[in-house]
Amino acid sequence: MPLFDLPLDELREYRSASTAPEDFEAFWTGTLAEAREHDLDARFEPVDTGLSTVRVFDVTFAGFGGHPVKGWLTLPAGAEAPLPLVVQFIGYGGGRGLPHEHLLWASTGRAHFVMDTRGQGSAWGGGGDTADPVGGAPAYPGFMTRGIDAPENYYYRRVFTDAVRAVEAARSHPLTDAARTAVLGSSQGGGIALAVGGLVPDLAAVAPDVPFLCDFPRAATLTDRHPYREVGLYLRTHRGRTGDALRTLSYFDGVHFAAHGSAPALFSTGLEDQTCPPSTVFAAFNAWTHDDKSIEVYDFNDHEGGGPFQEAAQLRWMRSHI
Repeated sequence: MPLFDLPLDELREYRSASTAPEDFEAFWTGTLAEAREHDLDARFEPVDTGLSTVRVFDVTFAGFGGHPVKGWLTLPAGAEAPLPLVVQFIGYGGGRGLPHEHLLWASTGRAHFVMDTRGQGSAWGGGGDTADPVGGAPAYPGFMTRGIDAPENYYYRRVFTDAVRAVEAARSHPLTDAARTAVLGSSQGGGIALAVGGLVPDLAAVAPDVPFLCDFPRAATLTDRHPYREVGLYLRTHRGRTGDALRTLSYFDGVHFAAHGSAPALFSTGLEDQTCPPSTVFAAFNAWTHDDKSIEVYDFNDHEGGGPFQEAAQLRWMRSHI
């Protein structure tokens, strides 16, 4: 697919037409306060993986509603003092998988925590282990329209809350350094990292790679690829509900979380990306409020973006931050 979105010089100036709800901050302050009424109850169970260079812990903590959420904590073998911490979120449809799928960041001498995504983990990778016990109104198959009838019911309210609690759980381990915490992820994981970057005020670095869940009004009408297309297919059936759906989505738009970003950030985008169009990524990047921010642009790449080249860029960039 050749270039289909705005020219690069216009992307660098593009601003989303989406507006944050007046109660955006109050909504999220209240949501997180509700979650914190439940004991975090972070448990770290050692796992025998057959790996000799790392130690792995099977983690369970209380996320949204006190629901149990899983994760893996991987530490370099022999670590005795608190380490810089990388918290990672997973792409759409994937789960935490198996421990040996996540060795990159522990190989740099950092602690690495990967969060399972509730209700997902059945589309690719090594699977997931976290249920989503919350029901909802009628939705198009997938996750994008689950609970879209109201912000308090929306699926990503639970996921973003889980993600904030995941940072808290990872930081509670004695071998992680809370003051040197970075969050990252690709696609959906990048969108989750953006949300956490706007909700957790004391992060050291945020690295959203080809982030999903940004600039919903443009994304839902610009691309016909899933997952954004789920919104259009839902509205094809539920005629007349576009305004209500977009209102719900505005509480979960990466553009609005970016307006609260208080840490250095490294973004990436592919100019041929029809899954997460570059204008939607630039919408969040341009809204990111911290002065120390940069974006890697991959001219002829689709949603794979930079792939291992972006990982290499993150490795170099992280040296200056954690």
